[in-house]
Amino acid sequence: MTFTLGCVLVDADAWPETFDGLLRFRRRVRDKFGVHMRAEVKANYLLRNGGDLRRYGLGYGARHTIYRAHLRVLSDLGVRAFAIVVDKRANYTTPTACFDLAWEGLLQRLERTSTYEKTRFMVVHDEGENDAVRRWVRRARRHLTAGSAYGGGTIVAPAALLIDDPVARQSTQSYFIQVADLTAYAAFRSVVPPGPSIESICPQGMWGEIGDATHRAVAALKPRAAAGIVLRTM
Repeated sequence: MTFTLGCVLVDADAWPETFDGLLRFRRRVRDKFGVHMRAEVKANYLLRNGGDLRRYGLGYGARHTIYRAHLRVLSDLGVRAFAIVVDKRANYTTPTACFDLAWEGLLQRLERTSTYEKTRFMVVHDEGENDAVRRWVRRARRHLTAGSAYGGGTIVAPAALLIDDPVARQSTQSYFIQVADLTAYAAFRSVVPPGPSIESICPQGMWGEIGDATHRAVAALKPRAAAGIVLRTM
């Protein structure tokens, strides 16, 4: 139905404090629900009670609370989050086209953010499609286009402040990647309402739990979905 990318923006200067705050949050989850610090917390695991979470036998209420808490803590950590949702229900073409449209949209928003805020940025992503992600990031540094918000045509705005090649990380080894996964699924469900079984864990309004951490600027000019969600169609 969709191809979705979730993005969590972490200020490099504040990274140590942000990471320590995320560690403290995971300790609270461990103390309340028994979920080990090394357990991978991803949307699919919370929805299906699977993966590293299966052993804990968490009920619907506990999994909903854990999901919601991961989104609510973002504002306390001082990070921001946004998502790119490619809705392929109407004019689906190929997986590659969906991938390209999503990564183009993500890099466009990162380029605009870095330019307006005069800050460099690096892309750290979940492992998988590493070569394709690297190609997109290298291309963005040289030549990145975007539709003009005022009238027709396109503008060329290469990501001049982009640092180096993207860094692939295993989600099992990165709390930040896990949080990005949770934001991506919440964005998807904001656009495509869930069925009853999924709604008990991740209702349509779950995206709103991000609150003040929502990076609203990415879709402020032409909002087509909830704040912080860039909705694109094939």
